[in-house]
Amino acid sequence: ILGLNFLVSNQLDLAIEELTTAAGIDAEALEIHLILGNLYREKGQATRAIQMHQQLLRRPKLTKLEHAYVLLCLALDFRRGGFVDRALEAFTEVLRFDADNHFALLNLEKLHEEQHQWKEAYAIRQRLAALEPPAQQQKHQAILAFLETQLGLQALEGKDDQAAVSRFESAVDLDANALPAYVRLGDLQHRDGRAGDALATWERLITIAPERAYLVFDRIEAISREQGDRQRFPALCRRLIVANPVDWRARLALGRH
Repeated sequence: ILGLNFLVSNQLDLAIEELTTAAGIDAEALEIHLILGNLYREKGQATRAIQMHQQLLRRPKLTKLEHAYVLLCLALDFRRGGFVDRALEAFTEVLRFDADNHFALLNLEKLHEEQHQWKEAYAIRQRLAALEPPAQQQKHQAILAFLETQLGLQALEGKDDQAAVSRFESAVDLDANALPAYVRLGDLQHRDGRAGDALATWERLITIAPERAYLVFDRIEAISREQGDRQRFPALCRRLIVANPVDWRARLALGRH
């Protein structure tokens, strides 16, 4: 209890000292050793934390839940120590014991994102969404839309415009506020010779988030010039200024035009 009190007051060194004493008194107390290992990780001593949690895994007669929790701590140690492959393996092993472990799924998704493994991250987020009630789905849809956008950008790098269009369309269907997807989708529509569709896509972005209209100013101005329409762009800027008189970006764009 002394150790936990120090932990609550963020005095990690004193907490480690007391918990080490407690662990020496009761060597079988799994929870004390778990917390102690986690504290070493928080102190930046990932190698020591790994050693402690690996020793705990060797204990006989661990329950399924205890095994999963020790594995989770070990996976966090690996991640903190920069051992990405071992962290991925450990988090995946946690899910073998506890398929719905929310914390393991979140960390696994984050690792995939850091490695730009967008398909894998997308699949994990779908699993997380399936565990949540309907009231929580909006936040998951926003994250799925972000991942769809990243998959679209990845498809663009691979010169697969059709797949990119599909991903960007899926992103805006999932989340109307997925603004980067509108920008890229309009670019692809313009490249495909569908200037009208591109303008409609960018104007939808402006309707949803007028404060972000500057993201597509150059694009709309360029297409308007291609079409010989001298009024579209200045009219757009003036509409934005009337709606928000302090929109300096619209004033700047109009002045440049």
